Amino acid sequence: MNLLLLEDADFISADRARLEGRRLKHLHEVHRAEEGDSLRVGQVGGQMGQGRLLRLEADCAELEVSFDQPPPGKLPITLLLALPRPKMLRRVLQTVAAMGVPRLVLLNSYRVEKSFWQTPFLEAASIREQLILGLEQARDTVLPEVTIEKRFKPFVEDRLPQLAQDTLGLVGHPGNYPACPRAVERPITLAIGPEGGWIPYEVEKLREAGLEPVQLGERILRVETAVTALLARLF
Repeated sequence: MNLLLLEDADFISADRARLEGRRLKHLHEVHRAEEGDSLRVGQVGGQMGQGRLLRLEADCAELEVSFDQPPPGKLPITLLLALPRPKMLRRVLQTVAAMGVPRLVLLNSYRVEKSFWQTPFLEAASIREQLILGLEQARDTVLPEVTIEKRFKPFVEDRLPQLAQDTLGLVGHPGNYPACPRAVERPITLAIGPEGGWIPYEVEKLREAGLEPVQLGERILRVETAVTALLARLF
């Protein structure tokens, strides 16, 4: 935890916050904090600043906080991601938040197993929990917007063309395609498929919506690795 993120419910006054649960445990066991210590803090959806630990007990902590720094900027990208397997989904959500992706669309694909859509990790509270962990790691306060699209064809045909308008549309896909560009200086819409890749029908539909396939080489990467590698290369 490189940033102690505070929710609205944590505030007991304009400049005082009280912590319990996971963040309190982190203060005790990882930070090994003591009363009087200064900690980096941020308000979810707001600014960052400093917090001075006024009280630290077994069941709660109290901080005096002030905010005077904006969070880091987001990447100019909308990421479309075929729903990964549940355990990987948690890691990918943290990565997306940590790397500054502002918009994520979790999308169905032929190779996405139907059982994946039943996971409790897709519940709003669970998604938010993983995004918060990513923000804490990267010292950011602004949650990415996450939407879920369970029907590939209606989304790609009806909504994706407008979503990708005025952006560089790309599909990460292994094959005989151009190499992924580097250090792009314009907004991007990027689609990354499941571990088995998009099927040809899906690639064609994404192309019709304005996204062109690009590749990272001959090696087949895990979804979480592909997300990191493509974002790093593009920006």
